[in-house]
Amino acid sequence: MTTTSRTAPPTRTAAGSHAVEASRIGRTSDLGVLATLRRGVQVSPEIVQGLGLTIVLAVLAAVGRVVVPIAVQQTVDTGVLADGGPDVERVVTLVVAAAFALLAAATCSALVNIRLFRSTEAGLATLRVRAFRHVHDLSVLTQGTERRGSLVSRVTSDVDTISLFVQWGGIMLLVSVLQIGVATILMAIYSWQLTLVVWACFIPLVLVLRPAQRRVNAAYTTVRERVGAMLGAISESVVGAETIRAYGVSERVQRRIDATIQATRDAQVRAQKLVAIVFSSGVLVSNIVLAVVVVVGTLLGVDGGITVGQLLAFLFLVQLFTGPVQMATEILNELQNAVAGWRRVLGVLETRVEVADPGPDAVVSPRGPATVELHDVQFAYPDGPPVLTDVDLTIPAGATVAVVGATGSGKTTMAKLLVRFMDPTRGRVLLDGVDLRDIETTSLRDRVVVVPQEGFLFDGTLLSNIAYGLRGADVDAADDVVEARVRSALDALGLTDWLSELPQGLTTDVGQRGESLSAGERQLVALARAYLAEADLLVLDEATSAVDPATEVRIARALDSLTEGRSTVTIAHRLSTAEASDLVVVVDAGRVVEVGSHGELVTAGGTYASMHASWVSQTR
Repeated sequence: MTTTSRTAPPTRTAAGSHAVEASRIGRTSDLGVLATLRRGVQVSPEIVQGLGLTIVLAVLAAVGRVVVPIAVQQTVDTGVLADGGPDVERVVTLVVAAAFALLAAATCSALVNIRLFRSTEAGLATLRVRAFRHVHDLSVLTQGTERRGSLVSRVTSDVDTISLFVQWGGIMLLVSVLQIGVATILMAIYSWQLTLVVWACFIPLVLVLRPAQRRVNAAYTTVRERVGAMLGAISESVVGAETIRAYGVSERVQRRIDATIQATRDAQVRAQKLVAIVFSSGVLVSNIVLAVVVVVGTLLGVDGGITVGQLLAFLFLVQLFTGPVQMATEILNELQNAVAGWRRVLGVLETRVEVADPGPDAVVSPRGPATVELHDVQFAYPDGPPVLTDVDLTIPAGATVAVVGATGSGKTTMAKLLVRFMDPTRGRVLLDGVDLRDIETTSLRDRVVVVPQEGFLFDGTLLSNIAYGLRGADVDAADDVVEARVRSALDALGLTDWLSELPQGLTTDVGQRGESLSAGERQLVALARAYLAEADLLVLDEATSAVDPATEVRIARALDSLTEGRSTVTIAHRLSTAEASDLVVVVDAGRVVEVGSHGELVTAGGTYASMHASWVSQTR
């Protein structure tokens, strides 16, 4: 089947240039509290599943809390102070009835907790999965705008703040609101005058609370940002511990980490000061209300407007009213922390995926020899000048191509465009005549594989790390078929002797980031992965300058087997690679200035000839 190129739509150039503005993790700081909560529920709908029944149970639990005031009032007025003397039988009946009501309320409260925990954990698990998935869908350019630790904190600690509020604050806020409503109704039944007194005392607090909550919201937004920066600095120092020791800059790094910790502490203290002021205001008003109710209630009792039992019940109801009000102020503060975390997670989810799958109209690129073309390609990193300009290049199927040039000339950027880690800001990159942006992502990854200069290894065995090259294989499973394919790949690459030198063979633990292996051995693992991937186009970032001669020979031998019959583009740091290539591409200041075979370019006497002559004089 022959696939023809489709004309790039006119919006491609605009979309590419827009990458400068879009390739940053979103903040969503313009969303209000309610808008953030609505958006959060849309992202994690499991949070509100079965909410109707949960609210009914919460209402029953809240009603159960007012059993005691009612029981007190009835016991005093119709039992203890009954006409003709105390009625013991009625008192006992009321106490037993109240006990059963309280037991039922406690059962409802427990069920509310269980249901809320179950639904919120399901919703937050969905949120974590979606956020983690979206982080991986973002381009390397977008990911690079935020420190790794800070990015990870959006999927971990920021979600934890949401979890804390939804599972504790959410239920308490729901029960508190219902309890305030039920208490208000009963207080009005006993004495509408005292009810007006209670609300008259609390209305000023409610009016002050709204602007105070906005300040708390801003304070907690700063806290979440500071926590992200702190985690980023700490994770960076852990990963770079060897470099820190090697250059003796521990004190400098410690000062930087101390500064981020201090900034986090200061932000937390500022937020907690605001919380303390708001909470103390609620406590103060609650105490004032209780005192006022005692005074006014006594005066009403003297005039016969309220009975002793009703006044006692009312005082209990005031406690049920003021307790949730005080709790609500604290919960609202926790809400601000949760909303700040939710905004940061939503910021990740709503960051545009620049290198996106084309969707239902995607082209499935057929397997076979790969021809690559770059037409009028230009690329610029955000806020920077063009790194590649007016690049036109054709890489024939099955050819081995070496891309050479000075450091910073644009070689690595070109490699990232070839594998579609990024899209050009102008122009097109074609694989067998089809724009990479039109090819289904899975199909593209099946055909194109990159071997970076420093192959990343995951914590695990050598077998599991090499098996990452297998499509659809469970690298953590003990599968004889997987092991057989890995051994076959190592044999084909001439690496069986290296494997035999390892103390535990394929079960050798490579350590975190492969630190148990040398740099050259990590590169051998990367080559074995690429072999198993069976790609049609290989993009290699040559990495043999920091390895011992024996390992360099192994890498060279493995590369010969790996590149045989495949289109190969190598970012060449050593011109010996260019000498052995079918085609040499010379990049200078972001432009392709020469293309040809090694012999042709040396004879031409241009940029490559000068580079080669200088290299020869230094190495021979």
